[in-house]
Amino acid sequence: MTDLDATAIAVLVTLVVYKLALIAIGLAAAQFNRNQADFFLGGRNLGPWVSGLSYAASTSSAWVLLGYTGFVYVAGVSAIWMAPGILGAYWVVWMVFGPRVRAETAEQGHVTASDFMAARAGCWAPGIRMTAGVLVLFTFVFYIAAQFGAAAIAFESQFTLVRWESVALGAGVILIYALLGGFRAVSLTDTLQGGIMALIALALPLGALMAAGGPAGVYETLSQTMPDSYLDPMGGRGLLVFLGFATGIASIGLGALGQPHLLSRLMAVRDEAARRRGFAVAMSWGVIVHVGMAVLALSGRALIPDASDGEALFYAVAANLLPAILAGVVIAAVLSAVMSTVDSLLIAASAAAAHDLGLARVLPGREVLISRIVMASICALAVALTLTLPAAIFDRVLFSWSALGAAFGPVILVRVLGLEPRGGAILAAIAAGFLMTVLFYAYGQLEWAEPSGLNGFLARLAGIPGDPFERIFPWVAPLFLLICFRHSRTRL
Repeated sequence: MTDLDATAIAVLVTLVVYKLALIAIGLAAAQFNRNQADFFLGGRNLGPWVSGLSYAASTSSAWVLLGYTGFVYVAGVSAIWMAPGILGAYWVVWMVFGPRVRAETAEQGHVTASDFMAARAGCWAPGIRMTAGVLVLFTFVFYIAAQFGAAAIAFESQFTLVRWESVALGAGVILIYALLGGFRAVSLTDTLQGGIMALIALALPLGALMAAGGPAGVYETLSQTMPDSYLDPMGGRGLLVFLGFATGIASIGLGALGQPHLLSRLMAVRDEAARRRGFAVAMSWGVIVHVGMAVLALSGRALIPDASDGEALFYAVAANLLPAILAGVVIAAVLSAVMSTVDSLLIAASAAAAHDLGLARVLPGREVLISRIVMASICALAVALTLTLPAAIFDRVLFSWSALGAAFGPVILVRVLGLEPRGGAILAAIAAGFLMTVLFYAYGQLEWAEPSGLNGFLARLAGIPGDPFERIFPWVAPLFLLICFRHSRTRL
């Protein structure tokens, strides 16, 4: 038996065992789904470990293990400036947004982030919820497609499948699990997946670092084989250009402020004490994973200096350093990272369709059935997108992440700060944030006619100072509308 065969068998065995565990969790949690709040928010009874780990695993899944690692591998030490923006967003969501979002949504019985945004919008509320629901459904198709692409890379590399077979297999596995239970099951399984990802983020980078000769060995190798800019924290850029670069990649964290599947963790946490402890859990996880993947990328560059695809570095290092069976387990862990995001996205998209778009009112009492139909439809659309519009994992995630962040983030931020915008301003701000992101994304795609994939993304990213505007400027118009057009009496 070859190592490849042993690895493939290990992946299959691990996935079968793992999927059986997920199914068992889903079946156990399904009995608690008695109403819409149970199905979409787990009865608002999440503890700190479940809320913190499920949040972290959902916000940082395949794009950290594959995309972020590949980014650091290609760009060098300066790429790590992305991490402070991501971790800073953890703090804003949990410690700034958290108290009011948790308290108000529990008091008012809100089910989705759209309910929170439209809470004091008067006659504009139905239009806000419907617009938000449409944007969530549209955007999450791109987001889910990114995760399917990540799963396809694993299946293609291990089982010699063609792309459509890989995508279909990954989507089918995820869909079966996601259809079984509601938010409670998703959160419990995400907790398991988050724990596995943290263990991998500790073990694999440590092994790569030791194989490359430790910190001194990595530094010596990269100093001899890479340009001076690779190990320079500023990437060889001048001060102004570096500030634009660092601001641009750190601003990716802005997207977290408007993600409904992440905000749902705040809405579902049990109480204030659980929220504060949940933040500590999520932040600890984020530090471990981001530091670990940066170490893996730099060590991997020393070990494998000419990898053709930075996003596949994770798999290459695992295959080169670990016994076949352990490599299979690690690859299965990447698939679990994919699932930790997709199941949360499917729940949020289902809530958007059933609650925000009012589909549940068509068949009263059949919210679970509607949600399952929506899940299956979104999976089908995402599979079609993955197969017809191939692109790098980072590109798809960045578009959907930034678009929803600019559409919803300013509204939630202003409301949390105590300013109460008028309903028309909220609707206009949502539309402005989303459309501005689409325009900047499309403009960047046209102006920077680079190849698709990670190299194309990095080429566009190097277009400083234009890149920071792609994520920061779309916030300007919404914030202006929300602050200027608010009720005369505000809560300060």
